[in-house]
Amino acid sequence: MVEVVPAQGDVSQAQMFETILDNGLLASSLYVNIALAGLTLLAIMFVARGVTDPRAKLIVVSCMMISAVSIASYTGLFSGITMSIIEMPEGHALADATTTLANGEEVNGTISLWGRYLTWALSTPFILLAIGLVAGSNLTKIFTAIVFDVGIMITGLAAALTTSSYLLRWFWYAISCSFFLVVVYILLVEWPKDAEETGTVDIFNKLKILTVVLWFGYTVWWAVGNEGLALISDVAITSWGYSAFDVVAKYGFTFLVVLYVVKEPDEITAGDEWGAPSGAPADD
Repeated sequence: MVEVVPAQGDVSQAQMFETILDNGLLASSLYVNIALAGLTLLAIMFVARGVTDPRAKLIVVSCMMISAVSIASYTGLFSGITMSIIEMPEGHALADATTTLANGEEVNGTISLWGRYLTWALSTPFILLAIGLVAGSNLTKIFTAIVFDVGIMITGLAAALTTSSYLLRWFWYAISCSFFLVVVYILLVEWPKDAEETGTVDIFNKLKILTVVLWFGYTVWWAVGNEGLALISDVAITSWGYSAFDVVAKYGFTFLVVLYVVKEPDEITAGDEWGAPSGAPADD
């Protein structure tokens, strides 16, 4: 008797959740980040409780949002909401792959943790906002960096979910990389000038190097992981690679920024009236 292999759409959320739990390495790559994001959020609230300057507060809140988004999005992954089994197109190394569910059934396709792109689309803008504010950049440059950053994640998601053509997956990846180069240009060329004028060049250089190096790491990891060339075909190992990058790029980054900002140096403070509309009536 030939066993019927269920279609990917027949895999329920409950089955995905059970399959995640059944794979300890994959599950740990998710719940470790949930725990670290929660601890980081609590640490920020404690360390930055005495910050009074409104501009410094905005930087702190930006850092808090990085962890807040991560908690929600990683929980979505862990619960199976933003994770699916997709069949890779012909030409992909995992085109004929099957996934064994927790109940022992085999399903055509491989696990896609597409929810990570939602994580990055909602959290990385706050990383760039914090860097731009530390550098003392203007709204136009910060907005440009954030818009292209979101573009990176949306096209990355398209690359991960495209199953119609192997070539199209790489075309989406190329578009994503081109958007990434715009962000890199702003980080390496535009914002250093602003940081020099602001006087925050020392902390900015640390944040710049950390961000550029790790974001290039994400890009390379996609290419060699199970979504790209599948040189690393194990979804759990691929997931842990992304999680390891997240630990440093998000939580390590957060502590660098917050520990600098809580001292409220003159270079980043702006006074109580910062952000008030011009021409606003003064208090009597």
